[in-house]
Amino acid sequence: PNLPRMLGVSGEPEPAGEHTIRPLEAHGVRFMSIGLLVPEGQAVVWRGPMLHGAIKSFLADVEWGELDYLLVDLPPGTGDVQLSLTQQTFVDGAVVVTTPSAVALEDAVKAVDAFRKLDVPVLGMIENMSYFVCPDCQARHAIFDTGRTEARARSLDVPYLGAVPLHGAVRRGGDEGRPVVVAEPESEYARALQDIAGRLAQRVSIQTLGREENKPASAG
Repeated sequence: PNLPRMLGVSGEPEPAGEHTIRPLEAHGVRFMSIGLLVPEGQAVVWRGPMLHGAIKSFLADVEWGELDYLLVDLPPGTGDVQLSLTQQTFVDGAVVVTTPSAVALEDAVKAVDAFRKLDVPVLGMIENMSYFVCPDCQARHAIFDTGRTEARARSLDVPYLGAVPLHGAVRRGGDEGRPVVVAEPESEYARALQDIAGRLAQRVSIQTLGREENKPASAG
Protein backbone atom coordinates (compact mmCIF):
# COMPACT_ATOMS: atom_id res chain seq x y z
CA PRO A 1 0.00 0.00 0.00
CA ASN A 2 2.97 2.37 0.35
CA LEU A 3 4.18 2.04 -3.24
CA PRO A 4 2.41 5.16 -4.57
CA ARG A 5 4.20 7.36 -2.02
CA MET A 6 7.54 5.61 -2.43
CA LEU A 7 7.40 5.96 -6.22
CA GLY A 8 5.90 9.47 -6.21
CA VAL A 9 2.71 8.61 -8.11
CA SER A 10 -0.94 9.13 -7.26
CA GLY A 11 -4.22 8.62 -9.05
CA GLU A 12 -6.38 5.69 -10.04
CA PRO A 13 -5.49 3.01 -12.61
CA GLU A 14 -7.12 3.47 -16.01
CA PRO A 15 -9.23 0.76 -17.63
CA ALA A 16 -7.50 -1.19 -20.40
CA GLY A 17 -10.48 -3.25 -21.45
CA GLU A 18 -13.85 -4.43 -20.22
CA HIS A 19 -12.35 -6.33 -17.30
CA THR A 20 -8.72 -5.15 -17.14
CA ILE A 21 -6.77 -2.12 -15.93
CA ARG A 22 -3.42 -0.60 -16.80
CA PRO A 23 -0.67 -0.41 -14.18
CA LEU A 24 0.81 2.96 -13.33
CA GLU A 25 4.46 3.68 -14.10
CA ALA A 26 7.24 5.58 -12.36
CA HIS A 27 11.00 5.62 -12.97
CA GLY A 28 10.62 2.92 -15.61
CA VAL A 29 8.74 0.60 -13.22
CA ARG A 30 5.15 -0.47 -13.82
CA PHE A 31 3.30 -1.07 -10.59
CA MET A 32 -0.02 -1.81 -8.99
CA SER A 33 -0.85 -1.24 -5.34
CA ILE A 34 -3.72 -1.57 -2.92
CA GLY A 35 -2.78 2.01 -2.02
CA LEU A 36 -4.19 3.14 -5.38
CA LEU A 37 -7.58 1.58 -4.67
CA VAL A 38 -8.41 2.75 -1.14
CA PRO A 39 -8.65 6.29 0.26
CA GLU A 40 -5.46 7.67 1.82
CA GLY A 41 -5.22 6.87 5.51
CA GLN A 42 -7.80 4.11 5.37
CA ALA A 43 -6.73 0.76 6.80
CA VAL A 44 -7.05 -2.36 4.65
CA VAL A 45 -8.67 -4.80 7.08
CA TRP A 46 -9.21 -7.87 4.94
CA ARG A 47 -9.59 -11.53 5.75
CA GLY A 48 -8.07 -14.37 3.78
CA PRO A 49 -10.69 -14.65 0.98
CA MET A 50 -10.47 -10.92 0.19
CA LEU A 51 -6.68 -11.03 0.14
CA HIS A 52 -6.87 -14.08 -2.11
CA GLY A 53 -9.15 -12.19 -4.47
CA ALA A 54 -6.89 -9.13 -4.54
CA ILE A 55 -3.86 -11.19 -5.51
CA LYS A 56 -5.85 -12.97 -8.21
CA SER A 57 -7.02 -9.62 -9.58
CA PHE A 58 -3.53 -8.11 -9.60
CA LEU A 59 -2.16 -11.13 -11.46
CA ALA A 60 -4.97 -11.68 -13.96
CA ASP A 61 -6.75 -8.35 -14.40
CA VAL A 62 -3.76 -6.01 -14.86
CA GLU A 63 -2.35 -5.63 -18.37
CA TRP A 64 1.30 -5.82 -17.39
CA GLY A 65 2.65 -6.18 -20.92
CA GLU A 66 6.20 -7.43 -21.46
CA LEU A 67 8.14 -7.47 -18.18
CA ASP A 68 11.67 -8.40 -17.22
CA TYR A 69 10.53 -9.37 -13.71
CA LEU A 70 7.31 -9.26 -11.72
CA LEU A 71 8.08 -8.54 -8.06
CA VAL A 72 5.42 -9.01 -5.40
CA ASP A 73 6.07 -7.11 -2.16
CA LEU A 74 4.65 -9.38 0.53
CA PRO A 75 3.82 -8.51 4.13
CA PRO A 76 6.29 -9.88 6.65
CA GLY A 77 5.80 -13.22 8.30
CA THR A 78 3.94 -16.28 7.08
CA GLY A 79 0.27 -15.88 6.29
CA ASP A 80 -2.61 -15.96 3.83
CA VAL A 81 -0.97 -13.71 1.24
CA GLN A 82 2.08 -15.93 0.77
CA LEU A 83 -0.09 -19.03 0.54
CA SER A 84 -2.50 -17.43 -1.93
CA LEU A 85 0.32 -16.28 -4.18
CA THR A 86 1.89 -19.74 -4.43
CA GLN A 87 -1.51 -21.30 -5.09
CA GLN A 88 -2.38 -18.95 -7.94
CA THR A 89 0.81 -18.72 -9.96
CA PHE A 90 4.27 -20.15 -10.44
CA VAL A 91 6.82 -18.35 -8.29
CA ASP A 92 10.48 -18.40 -9.38
CA GLY A 93 11.64 -17.73 -5.86
CA ALA A 94 11.40 -15.68 -2.68
CA VAL A 95 13.71 -13.08 -1.15
CA VAL A 96 13.71 -12.60 2.62
CA VAL A 97 14.62 -9.13 3.94
CA THR A 98 15.51 -8.67 7.60
CA THR A 99 17.39 -6.43 9.98
CA PRO A 100 20.29 -7.92 11.96
CA SER A 101 18.36 -8.01 15.25
CA ALA A 102 17.68 -11.41 16.81
CA VAL A 103 13.93 -10.76 16.87
CA ALA A 104 13.77 -9.97 13.15
CA LEU A 105 16.04 -12.89 12.27
CA GLU A 106 13.75 -15.30 14.10
CA ASP A 107 10.89 -14.23 11.83
CA ALA A 108 13.16 -14.41 8.77
CA VAL A 109 14.10 -18.01 9.57
CA LYS A 110 10.41 -18.91 9.83
CA ALA A 111 9.77 -17.25 6.46
CA VAL A 112 12.54 -19.32 4.86
CA ASP A 113 11.05 -22.48 6.32
CA ALA A 114 7.55 -21.55 5.14
CA PHE A 115 8.64 -20.96 1.54
CA ARG A 116 10.54 -24.24 1.51
CA LYS A 117 7.44 -26.08 2.71
CA LEU A 118 5.56 -24.45 -0.19
CA ASP A 119 8.30 -25.64 -2.61
CA VAL A 120 9.31 -22.05 -3.39
CA PRO A 121 13.10 -21.66 -3.75
CA VAL A 122 14.60 -19.02 -1.48
CA LEU A 123 16.77 -16.92 -3.78
CA GLY A 124 18.53 -15.13 -0.96
CA MET A 125 18.47 -13.01 2.16
CA ILE A 126 19.11 -9.26 2.45
CA GLU A 127 20.24 -7.37 5.54
CA ASN A 128 18.46 -4.02 5.83
CA MET A 129 19.67 -1.24 8.18
CA SER A 130 22.94 -3.12 8.27
CA TYR A 131 25.25 -0.28 9.29
CA PHE A 132 25.34 3.50 9.57
CA VAL A 133 27.97 5.64 7.85
CA CYS A 134 28.74 8.82 9.79
CA PRO A 135 28.37 11.77 7.38
CA ASP A 136 31.13 13.70 9.20
CA CYS A 137 33.88 11.11 9.67
CA GLN A 138 32.69 8.42 7.20
CA ALA A 139 33.18 5.75 9.86
CA ARG A 140 30.84 2.75 9.86
CA HIS A 141 28.79 2.02 12.95
CA ALA A 142 27.03 -1.34 13.40
CA ILE A 143 24.00 -0.03 15.29
CA PHE A 144 22.13 -3.34 15.03
CA ASP A 145 25.18 -5.66 15.06
CA THR A 146 25.86 -6.00 11.34
CA GLY A 147 26.64 -9.32 9.64
CA ARG A 148 24.26 -11.57 11.52
CA THR A 149 22.04 -12.06 8.47
CA GLU A 150 24.94 -13.35 6.37
CA ALA A 151 25.87 -15.84 9.08
CA ARG A 152 22.29 -17.04 9.41
CA ALA A 153 21.91 -17.33 5.62
CA ARG A 154 24.98 -19.57 5.50
CA SER A 155 23.60 -21.78 8.28
CA LEU A 156 20.36 -22.14 6.29
CA ASP A 157 22.23 -22.78 3.02
CA VAL A 158 20.61 -19.68 1.52
CA PRO A 159 22.50 -17.18 -0.70
CA TYR A 160 23.33 -13.87 0.93
CA LEU A 161 22.48 -11.04 -1.47
CA GLY A 162 23.97 -8.09 0.41
CA ALA A 163 23.45 -5.32 2.94
CA VAL A 164 21.59 -2.01 2.77
CA PRO A 165 23.02 0.73 5.01
CA LEU A 166 20.93 2.82 7.39
CA HIS A 167 20.96 6.29 5.83
CA GLY A 168 18.66 9.30 5.78
CA ALA A 169 18.82 9.52 1.99
CA VAL A 170 17.21 6.09 1.63
CA ARG A 171 14.39 7.15 3.95
CA ARG A 172 13.95 10.51 2.19
CA GLY A 173 13.81 8.80 -1.19
CA GLY A 174 10.95 6.61 -0.04
CA ASP A 175 9.08 9.45 1.66
CA GLU A 176 9.46 11.87 -1.26
CA GLY A 177 8.88 9.44 -4.12
CA ARG A 178 12.39 9.63 -5.57
CA PRO A 179 14.18 6.33 -4.91
CA VAL A 180 17.79 6.80 -3.92
CA VAL A 181 18.97 4.85 -6.97
CA VAL A 182 17.35 7.61 -9.06
CA ALA A 183 18.15 10.62 -6.89
CA GLU A 184 21.75 9.68 -5.96
CA PRO A 185 22.78 6.80 -8.23
CA GLU A 186 26.51 7.11 -7.46
CA SER A 187 26.13 7.07 -3.68
CA GLU A 188 27.25 4.13 -1.55
CA TYR A 189 23.70 3.33 -0.50
CA ALA A 190 22.40 3.40 -4.09
CA ARG A 191 25.24 1.15 -5.23
CA ALA A 192 24.39 -1.26 -2.42
CA LEU A 193 20.86 -1.59 -3.77
CA GLN A 194 22.08 -1.89 -7.36
CA ASP A 195 24.52 -4.65 -6.39
CA ILE A 196 21.76 -6.55 -4.60
CA ALA A 197 19.51 -6.25 -7.66
CA GLY A 198 22.30 -7.63 -9.85
CA ARG A 199 22.90 -10.60 -7.56
CA LEU A 200 19.18 -11.30 -7.41
CA ALA A 201 18.94 -11.27 -11.22
CA GLN A 202 21.78 -13.80 -11.31
CA ARG A 203 19.99 -16.05 -8.83
CA VAL A 204 16.80 -15.92 -10.93
CA SER A 205 18.78 -16.84 -14.04
CA ILE A 206 20.46 -19.75 -12.25
CA GLN A 207 17.11 -20.95 -10.93
CA THR A 208 15.53 -20.73 -14.39
CA LEU A 209 18.45 -22.55 -16.02
CA GLY A 210 18.32 -25.33 -13.45
CA ARG A 211 14.59 -25.75 -14.00
CA GLU A 212 15.07 -26.03 -17.76
CA GLU A 213 17.86 -28.58 -17.39
CA ASN A 214 15.73 -30.73 -15.09
CA LYS A 215 12.67 -30.61 -17.33
CA PRO A 216 11.74 -34.15 -18.45
CA ALA A 217 12.32 -34.87 -22.10
CA SER A 218 9.33 -35.71 -24.27
CA ALA A 219 9.20 -37.94 -27.29
CA GLY A 220 7.04 -37.00 -30.23
